[in-house]
This record gives sequence, C-alpha cells and structure tokens, in this order.
Amino acid sequence: MAKARAIPGFADATSFKNAAGRAVAVRTEEVFAHSDGVLDTADIERVHDMRVATRRLRAAMEIFAACFPKKEHHQLLREVKTLADVLGERRDPDVLVAALDKLADGLTANERPGIRHLVAELRAQQAEANERLAAELRRVASEGLCDRLLALAASATGKAA
Repeated sequence: MAKARAIPGFADATSFKNAAGRAVAVRTEEVFAHSDGVLDTADIERVHDMRVATRRLRAAMEIFAACFPKKEHHQLLREVKTLADVLGERRDPDVLVAALDKLADGLTANERPGIRHLVAELRAQQAEANERLAAELRRVASEGLCDRLLALAASATGKAA
C-alpha cells in the first residue's frame, strides 16, 4: 500500500482553514496520482492504493468540513464517496480471487475444480466492476472532479487553484 504523502507546510499553517486547504489539496493529488493503470486487473494493488487515497481524502474533507462552502463541499464529498464505492466494488473480487488462488495451491487436483469455477465467476464480477470503474473515471474526468477539489482546497488557503 502506498504511504500517505506528507502535507508541505501543514504544521506551519497559519490557521485551521489554511491547514484544511493544504490537506485537501495534497490528498486530492494523491487520489489522481494513483489513477494511472488502475483498470489493469493484473496489478490489483493500483486499485487498492487509489481506494485508500480516496479514504484519506474523505477523512480530510470531513475533518475540515467547516472550512469550506457547505453546498460545494457536500457535493464534492458525495462525488469522492461515489468514486470510492466504485473502487471498492472492483477491489472486492480482486481480494477474493487472490485468496482463492492461494487456497487452490494447497488443494488436491480433485478439489481444485470447485475453486477454479468460483474464481471464474469472480473474474467475471471483476470485469463488470472494472467496466463500471472505467465509466466512473470517465465521468470524473469529464466533470473535472480533480480541478474542482483543488479549487475547493484553494478557497481555504486563499491561493488560486
């Protein structure tokens, strides 16, 4: 799992609001930095890293909610939660497939077909979830979620996004 990035100037922030802007900006950048290759089902850690990054962003947004315009904050938080949910739908079969593959290695040849059948069903779920994730990523990009989150952060720091 990717470590959380340090938030430059966080400890030296001149106000709670300034710290809020810095935190949300860094956590936003973190989420979108993990989007490259997230649809690659051969590397399941990319989805995990992006999902964890959305949780960190959500936490920052919730902790610092009072620092942002209520309506805009609420809308953006809802969109981040939706992205996190879709990432979770994709992550769940990833984890199960990995666990079942490991389990199958210790089974006899007679026991493996049942596990392999279940893995095939999970791979189909994974592919469907990946299609939903691809659609969500397209929506996020077309609606400029990253830029809107950075603008929200900038509204707290007083800096242009």
